[in-house]
Amino acid sequence: MANQTIKKEDLKIRKAVREHYAEAAVKIGGCCGDESSKNSVKSSGCGCGTSANKSDASSRVFYNTEDLSSLPEDVTGLSLGCGDPVTLASLKEGQTVLDLGSGGGIDCFLAGKKVGTTGRVIGVDMTPEMLDQARANRSKIGAENVEFRLGEIEHLPVADDSVDVVISNCVINLSTDKPQVLREILRVLKPGGRMAVSDIVTSGELPEVIKQSLSAWAGCIAGAMDEKDFIQAIQQAGFKDTKLTPVYFDEELISDFSRQIDGFETLDVDKKSLRKTIFSAKITAEKP
Repeated sequence: MANQTIKKEDLKIRKAVREHYAEAAVKIGGCCGDESSKNSVKSSGCGCGTSANKSDASSRVFYNTEDLSSLPEDVTGLSLGCGDPVTLASLKEGQTVLDLGSGGGIDCFLAGKKVGTTGRVIGVDMTPEMLDQARANRSKIGAENVEFRLGEIEHLPVADDSVDVVISNCVINLSTDKPQVLREILRVLKPGGRMAVSDIVTSGELPEVIKQSLSAWAGCIAGAMDEKDFIQAIQQAGFKDTKLTPVYFDEELISDFSRQIDGFETLDVDKKSLRKTIFSAKITAEKP
């Protein structure tokens, strides 16, 4: 009975996440903040995973301006991440790249430009509305080396040992089974392949009221792992040379996060302590 209860709860969370991002796709929104320095992130008026006006999109503050200028504004406007995994990945021409939770496709299109016509990029997303946006953007851009597939990151529709680099932008935290996600990443990577992801992690445990909030799950908060546990999970999955670099949020962005949590103001949670607990991270590891 306990396993059934856990499974039902996981399905409930997955449904809430899917509906949240389906709505974001329809609204053509943006997310997540303003990077004022290498290890600090400031708010743009919305938390990770929430929708906003194109002018506030996280793409404008997380990505290289020259890279963004190569894509249409209505493509870069649908950015729901917390970093720039494409730059982190140091991609090379001819590589095959997989993007977990590819959303509207911005990271796929940027990666496609890096790997060139001899390379290939695969985006996987579980939200049909996001895939519709991504495929429309692909046609608009003419990105022939990019494709999008419907699927869950716990069960990737990708062959074994077929990918050089796996990227992801603020998505792994949304999974209720992160060890399975990491095993899938290892499975699809070629020997010597790398994962390079941006994600939300914590230092210490989140308050239980936040971990149980569906809105906090969809907003990239409740599902975030402790940084030490995340590193351990990556290593246990079979990776080597794991590195995690924190990128800290300012108080305004923490306030944005808290507004995503239903009834946050009535909860016994200190925003200042929350700022020390939740942050973005650049995470890399290699398959032996």
